Amino acid sequence: MSLFAELRMRPLESAPARTDRGWDASRSARLALSGGTLFVLLIGANLATPLYPLLAARLGLNALGISVAFASYVVSLMAVLLLAGHWSDHIGRRAALTLAVLLGIAGLAVFASAGSLLMLCVGRALHGAAVALATGASAASLRELLPGRPQWAARATLLSSSGGVALGPVLGGLLAVGSQPTALPFLACGSVLVLLLAPLVLVRARPAMRPPGEVRRSRLLAPRGLSLGLGTARGLFWRAAAVGFLSFAVFGYCLSLAPGYFSAALHLTSLPAVGAVAGLALAASAAVQLAGRRRSSSRTSIPAAPLGLLLLGAGTLAAGLAAHAAVAVVLVLAIVAAGVGQGIAFRALFEELAAAVAPDRHAQAVSALYVVTYLGSAVPVVGLGALAAAVGVSTASDIFTSACAAAAGILAVICWRPRGSRVGPS
Repeated sequence: MSLFAELRMRPLESAPARTDRGWDASRSARLALSGGTLFVLLIGANLATPLYPLLAARLGLNALGISVAFASYVVSLMAVLLLAGHWSDHIGRRAALTLAVLLGIAGLAVFASAGSLLMLCVGRALHGAAVALATGASAASLRELLPGRPQWAARATLLSSSGGVALGPVLGGLLAVGSQPTALPFLACGSVLVLLLAPLVLVRARPAMRPPGEVRRSRLLAPRGLSLGLGTARGLFWRAAAVGFLSFAVFGYCLSLAPGYFSAALHLTSLPAVGAVAGLALAASAAVQLAGRRRSSSRTSIPAAPLGLLLLGAGTLAAGLAAHAAVAVVLVLAIVAAGVGQGIAFRALFEELAAAVAPDRHAQAVSALYVVTYLGSAVPVVGLGALAAAVGVSTASDIFTSACAAAAGILAVICWRPRGSRVGPS
């Protein structure tokens, strides 16, 4: 089945009789390709984190401008998740990932050459669309490749997401060298995405799903919103979404205004160091997800959520206070604690939700979850930027971290429910 045949959603019986074309990749190679594509795209989405002070100086942007540039990626991501998050269920996982890579290359090229806030936003928006297409396709592909291990598939999805976001700021700082420090990181990542196109096009993929009856393609690909048909799992979905919203509000703070604030408070001049501090929370979260836990039974998954939320709230509050007081050691430890808490809480709820959702709704459910989750990196961050422009970054940071800590405490109480009230698979 060729890539163009997938995009045309050809049914199985109309596929060419010859099936030996293409690369018959092993399951390990397919796992690496599915998770690696999302991983590289998310690295590219976060290369700019330590470079925002340089971009602000070069383009004359204030805190609100940086927040708008950051949020344009999130707004685009959410819009495409709503409009096309389910597309890979019909056009095929490989086709959706290929489209995502092409959009990612375009977004990185525009951002690397941007000479205005508008072009920064266009580049970020293109990359947001790429990550949106890849999110559901990668998650669903990993689950299909690990049919008997839905929790391992969920953990691989979280690792690809958190790992890419965590590594992006570090690589952005390391690659910011030469005469064009704000362009080279994006050109390098774009080159890696170009290399990914070859295996994506060559791999032998399954045909796209056959539409039921005489359903038209336009109807199948039409936006579906957040109507998931989860039944009794709906409460679990919204708890996971609320935790995701809060944690990505914290991450959005760490990846947008915090790098400049932290570097000024701690007198950091090294871009790799700025990127490392900004990505600490994401790195800690990814490490927790990589470590896993010995048991994943229902007895341990839910209590982990409120405990993780309490740690997230305490770490976020301590990070704000440490930055205000310019205490580097406490700041680093607090950021790590917040990341560990987020990893514990979000992983527990994400894995239970992944196990409760039917396989044919997995891509749509994951896409919808990330719509709400990524919303936390848009609205709160833009509000933070406007607040910082009005009262200063330091005061705005104190208010924001205190509000996030309070929200974490409230969610911890909500998630600490009796065992008998947990939802099961629908």
